[in-house]
Amino acid sequence: MSQRMSDIWPGLPADSGLDLLGSEILAEKAAALGKAGEKARLALERLKAKPREAEGRETLLKDAAHAVHAYFIQRELCGLRRHEAIIREYEIPTAVLVRLGAK
Repeated sequence: MSQRMSDIWPGLPADSGLDLLGSEILAEKAAALGKAGEKARLALERLKAKPREAEGRETLLKDAAHAVHAYFIQRELCGLRRHEAIIREYEIPTAVLVRLGAK
């Protein structure tokens, strides 16, 4: 059961915008989104720094796919359903995109 601040403090107008729990949840979502985006960015940078035929590249591909998948899920939890702009901005290679969700 959710509580509104006006339920706790009857004198507070219902439309005052003071929703402490809602604000806290939004802050947590934003922080998690930022962390997931940073992890994806770092994994993609490590992958980009490794030559295509280098040993260990497959592990980096898997790590990048896992990080990007987690980032996409977090974006969707925040209501951001379209990822085309992020794919372009982060320059996510097709080799990573085809591995999304695979273990």
